[in-house]
Amino acid sequence: MSRLLSRKALGPSPFAGAYPPCIPKLKRFAAGSLSLSKGLRPWLPLSRGHVVSPMVRRAESTLAKPFAAEPDFSPVDSSPAELFSAESSSAKPSSAKPSRPAAKPERPAPYQIVYPFTSAEYRDQPTVMRTSGETTSEFGRFWLRDNCQCSKCVHPDTRQRSVDTFSIPPDVNPEKITYEGEIVKVQWSDGHQALYPVHWLNNFATFDSCVVNESRPDNKMRKFIAHNPESISYPTVLYEDVMSSDEGLREWLHKIYLHGFCFVKGVPVDPESTQTLLERIAFIRHTHYGGFWDFTADLTFKDTAYTTEFLGAHTDNTYFTDPARLQLFHLLSHTDGDGGASLLVDGFSAAEVLREENPENYQLLAATPQPFHSSGNEDTCIQPAEQMPIFRIHPQFNYLYQIRWNNYDRAAKKDWSLEQQNRWYNAARHFNDIVTREKMQIWTQLEPGTALIFDNWRMLHGRSEFTGKRRMCGGYINSDDFVSRYRLLRFGREKILNNIGNFSRSMDNPNFFL
Repeated sequence: MSRLLSRKALGPSPFAGAYPPCIPKLKRFAAGSLSLSKGLRPWLPLSRGHVVSPMVRRAESTLAKPFAAEPDFSPVDSSPAELFSAESSSAKPSSAKPSRPAAKPERPAPYQIVYPFTSAEYRDQPTVMRTSGETTSEFGRFWLRDNCQCSKCVHPDTRQRSVDTFSIPPDVNPEKITYEGEIVKVQWSDGHQALYPVHWLNNFATFDSCVVNESRPDNKMRKFIAHNPESISYPTVLYEDVMSSDEGLREWLHKIYLHGFCFVKGVPVDPESTQTLLERIAFIRHTHYGGFWDFTADLTFKDTAYTTEFLGAHTDNTYFTDPARLQLFHLLSHTDGDGGASLLVDGFSAAEVLREENPENYQLLAATPQPFHSSGNEDTCIQPAEQMPIFRIHPQFNYLYQIRWNNYDRAAKKDWSLEQQNRWYNAARHFNDIVTREKMQIWTQLEPGTALIFDNWRMLHGRSEFTGKRRMCGGYINSDDFVSRYRLLRFGREKILNNIGNFSRSMDNPNFFL
């Protein structure tokens, strides 16, 4: 779950690009954070280190030191049998010291995509790693780098992915592999020193192929209106109109359905009125974050939403079998600081661009399921009932109706071959490039009294870094409840009842509008 918004009047933002400079007075990232060009998204050095396993914490304490001088496990040409000797199989770390400090490799520039996009040139050669005793397994190189288990790549509090997958060079290569007890250390060609518990590697050993439907849907997309980010005219309604009549409510829901988002002006600056506004649609969905939110960035829940960090464009609830459909935010106050600009990206529009530029990449994201999770709090470890693709195509209507895009909550996937890994990463990198293009991004700032609601199945949202203390309120609405309310107000109850069970592809069919 993520929290957007800021103070200031609603209006266009001067921020451009995937990682805006935010407010000029602010540093781009919080103190202690790392540059995205190094393959990491910004994170705060928080004090709740108990989430990190003691094994990983001990291993990280040695990362500033050169690797221990063990036999060189070359990942390029060595066979599994050649990787081990009597000395290297010892569980004790080597006490030998290198003759000179290890040279710090030059970090490559962020990978640039050249169009027309065909391939990011991921390498097909696997890397052989020890997984237990004398047993070895092969792992995809990029997958291995993307799933580093150190606290810089997996947030120590939220357990969310901190590494910026798409800043990692596609041809990243392990330069040295060192085994120290139950920890494997890998020096990568992009300069990162990675950690992998042996038991974790063992859990993800061996390649399995997932079943992928390679058939391509037709060229139809659901009817929608994409907002021009250069326009300062946004879909907007008045609080009084929504609360006073069903016609005002119908107009609000219709704008959400067509545009993917809508602002509500004139909302009383208190949580009670905001909650009443949401309940005008349906009951508020209760999750492990609670029902109606009224919160500050204090990490009450172990999620990056409860920090002051920059949040890239994503959808919420990818870890639920049924993600919430609508999400509303209302900024109640922002004191002693600045920043926190709100980001929206139309996922349907981005998917349409992807399909035009490379239909195969579009289909891969529609056909390849991915695992997601929410595991930050001690009493929570949520995963969907099944893995889900980034794009969900309706089986009867044959159009894209849901997007799940959240690299923070994406888990390590086991059941795919090396070829499937590289093809998916290639397609995902292409889509990420599209959603981070300046012309795809809508940057705004809000003030108390103006609420923002958006379709979480369509719109990606994010936030720039901020300082000070912000108080935010809002909540979720389920998809079925939103769609039921919208259809009844638009078509009338009689027409709805006459079409129950009708899944024909017709604009005259109320069920066609999901």
